[in-house]
Amino acid sequence: MTQPNPAQPSTPTESASSANAASEVPPQAPNPASANAPAQAPNTDGIWYASYPADVPHEIDVTQYESLVQFFDECIAKFRERVAYVSVGASLTYGELGRKATAFAAYLQSIGVKPGERVAIMLPNTFQYPVSLFGVLKAGAVVVNVNPLYTVRELAHQLKDSGAQTIVVFENFAKVVEEALPGTKVRNVIVTGLGDLLADGLNLKGRLLNFMLRHVKKMVPAYNLPKAVPLLEALAIGYSRPLTPVRPTHDDIAFLQYTGGTTGVAKGAMLTHRNIVANLLQAKAWAEGQLSGDAETVLTPLPLYHIYSLTVNALIFMGLGGRNILIANPRDMKRVMMIIRHEKFTGMTAVNTLYNAFLENEEFRQRDFSNLKLAMAGGMATQKSVAERFKAVTGKPIIEGYGLTECSPIVSMNPVDLAHLRDFEGSIGLPAPSTQVRFRKDDGTWANIGEAGELCVKGPQVMKGYWNRPEETARTIDSDGWLATGDIGVMDSRGYIRLIDRKKDMILVSGFNVYPNEIEDVIAAHPDVREVAAIGVPDAAQGERVKVFIVKRNPSLTEEQVIAHCRKNLTGYKIPKQVEFRDELPQTNVGKILRRALRDEELAKQKPA
Repeated sequence: MTQPNPAQPSTPTESASSANAASEVPPQAPNPASANAPAQAPNTDGIWYASYPADVPHEIDVTQYESLVQFFDECIAKFRERVAYVSVGASLTYGELGRKATAFAAYLQSIGVKPGERVAIMLPNTFQYPVSLFGVLKAGAVVVNVNPLYTVRELAHQLKDSGAQTIVVFENFAKVVEEALPGTKVRNVIVTGLGDLLADGLNLKGRLLNFMLRHVKKMVPAYNLPKAVPLLEALAIGYSRPLTPVRPTHDDIAFLQYTGGTTGVAKGAMLTHRNIVANLLQAKAWAEGQLSGDAETVLTPLPLYHIYSLTVNALIFMGLGGRNILIANPRDMKRVMMIIRHEKFTGMTAVNTLYNAFLENEEFRQRDFSNLKLAMAGGMATQKSVAERFKAVTGKPIIEGYGLTECSPIVSMNPVDLAHLRDFEGSIGLPAPSTQVRFRKDDGTWANIGEAGELCVKGPQVMKGYWNRPEETARTIDSDGWLATGDIGVMDSRGYIRLIDRKKDMILVSGFNVYPNEIEDVIAAHPDVREVAAIGVPDAAQGERVKVFIVKRNPSLTEEQVIAHCRKNLTGYKIPKQVEFRDELPQTNVGKILRRALRDEELAKQKPA
């Protein structure tokens, strides 16, 4: 699902006070902008149902589970003997996951963690992540997912803003935690190493791995956290104590999922148990007809702390009794290939840049993909050239969808029935069950079929609001519950949605709107281009001009060749005026290219002038 740079929303329909933090969540103010919206519905409403696959319901029953805890416990009981996760050559069954998560929850209760209290998790894709995640939820606390690659400044902001009092951290990043703690409310630090949970008993393999990382490869910077508790010790304490059952409700917050770091100060989207349960049921209803009752194996190279991978890989595939192959560092393609060399996976999730990196790898291109059923894309727009190359290599299409953190994240999806898919056409699919989608024009009226506007969403997966930011919430969700995504899109007569671009990324050239996605898609089709990003830079005559940044596939590629290629495929005002070649482009933790970082660089260059 395409997740453009998040700067998004919350829902008045779920603004009832939460047992998790009723006193800490300010009331939501109505958005005066909603007064501009017309009373009548546009002619797009509900037209997508006619295009739904026959076995997909129009609505889902969100009351099926009262919380993620109930969902988790049911999955553990149902799939106890199946393997849930694979990491570093070891496996973790659902039964073992349930036992460890329960022990961790009991430990959290033993140190005074109360329901509704925020617990930060700063871990990569290892066994420790799902154990900590579900342990926090079973204790009735709120998960605050933290990118392990955060700087001290970024981590300090998130800890202070969330009010987290407990953090679980990989020892490789413990030094950053040490330096970020002053001024925060954190009183409990739990530290773990890569090898800690690889096996029970003596765990000689895990201990040897930890020794190598600490003392041979020197990958663990020295840190001073004298009160930190090792995770293995915390689990040992938890095993010896009974867990006091906690029953979160639909309105209780499950996650403070931070978003907006690429567009401003990161904000915590309050995702309730109802939001997440609704979204996993929406996706499950959409996809389960394509998948079997047998154990599906999904390749998980995207970090589980990111909302896309969290919902799709950790939760949706859990509901199917799936087996997750965890990849801790997807950028180390040599190691990724070593991990999956003898694996047969039936599903995979990635972003456009990661699919492109896979396709650049000779070993990946030579794999047998006869077992692959479902390749899903999200995080950014999938380029046509990448989708076509992937299908040529694997024989399978990339199923693209759309989502954003504030929608837990899924909003729309393409049908997953591979036999009926058309050639890649850049659609982000149809609205998910129980989801309403409209497009708001600049004058505040709703767009009709074929008219462009800002994509707005309404549904049970839409967040409760931004943590302690009622004004931000009101700016993104109107009084009727419509969340404004900041993305420009259009719907066709079949109900399929096509994104044009991010509202904030649009380039204005002599009064004409130019969308970076279109330019990038054209340039990415050139056989000598590996990656590309397009931005607008200030221009005295035209307002803005287009500049592109390119990573070459063929070292001999020239600026003149790029411009000539663009002249054949783009109208005059869209053709880049500047081309800059780079060895790499700035990216987020999930591989989304950071246009903002490139714009900031260009603006900084122009300031002296």
